[in-house]
Amino acid sequence: MTKRWKQRPPGSNWGDFGDDDELGRVNLLTPEKVLQGVREVEHGITFSLSLPLDYPGGTALNQRRYPPILRPTEDLAHNQDTFYNVVARDKIAPSFIDLWSDDVVTLWLQYSTQWDSLAHQGALFDADGDGVAEPVYYNGFRPGTDIVGPQEDAKGDGSGSVSFAKHLGCEHMAAHGMQGRGVLIDVSHLGSDWQPVDLKMLKDIMAKDNVVVEPGDMLLLHTGFATQVLAWEKNPGPEIQAMYPYLDATDESLLEWIAESQISALVSDNYAVEGWAPDSETPHTLLPIHNLCLFKLGIPLGELWYTEELATWLREHERSRFLLTAPPLRLPGTMGSPLTPVATV
Repeated sequence: MTKRWKQRPPGSNWGDFGDDDELGRVNLLTPEKVLQGVREVEHGITFSLSLPLDYPGGTALNQRRYPPILRPTEDLAHNQDTFYNVVARDKIAPSFIDLWSDDVVTLWLQYSTQWDSLAHQGALFDADGDGVAEPVYYNGFRPGTDIVGPQEDAKGDGSGSVSFAKHLGCEHMAAHGMQGRGVLIDVSHLGSDWQPVDLKMLKDIMAKDNVVVEPGDMLLLHTGFATQVLAWEKNPGPEIQAMYPYLDATDESLLEWIAESQISALVSDNYAVEGWAPDSETPHTLLPIHNLCLFKLGIPLGELWYTEELATWLREHERSRFLLTAPPLRLPGTMGSPLTPVATV
């Protein structure tokens, strides 16, 4: 075990799950929490909570993230004699009747329905206790040693090793399973305006819909934004930036509630869960809820999940809880990952 810090950020849980912990609040997805999720299954109905991964379309939402590029591999495009030269090179003509298809994708991992891993956002903080703030991530992991990338391919031909997050990547979430009880708060009660949602508004909705959030739950927010993303049919304009209701990170009581609730994950169907923080002359974080969750508490964030059909069913049946299975890709070193979450009721 390696303690990577002398002092931890105020309000953080660094070290609470061990000095080498890379899961944070995902540790609260215990076997009992999985069983609680399973006990919510009464009808065996499943809901996919993923957008098609080529949505939202274009780059109007984020200029650094592009739609996936999908193509067949060079020799597996419905080719009848694909393996002829390798397997049957002594034959004059192939005798196989098989057709083969194979493909390759260039994928921006946080383009569509995604998890943000704990390696996605760090902060400047004096973890060494020497009076000088340095770049650091959850539990004291450091850029340059623990989180590295991108690097040039070592061989230049695609076969060399390219190292990214050596720690805090999505593969740890994948190995843990990301399964347990999900709880949905239907924020669409507020309409489709781009507006902040403070703790009082959130609790009013919870009281109206009889929603209870308990430690270890994965919390989902339904705003209707992802439904509108589908309606734009991969051709959104600047209006996509107005992402429906979002959590108001300027409300300190909301931040305290997120911390005290002991949720294991926080998910929304909008772009970033929260809105941008107002500018200030003093150093501050652009995304306070990201800072709280990813940097301080180790709570993974889900964005652009498709929750319309699940929210509709839960509303009709006066329910808010379900079994949620949501592992990211088990791809080592990833700062974020696409996924196809499944809710079962």
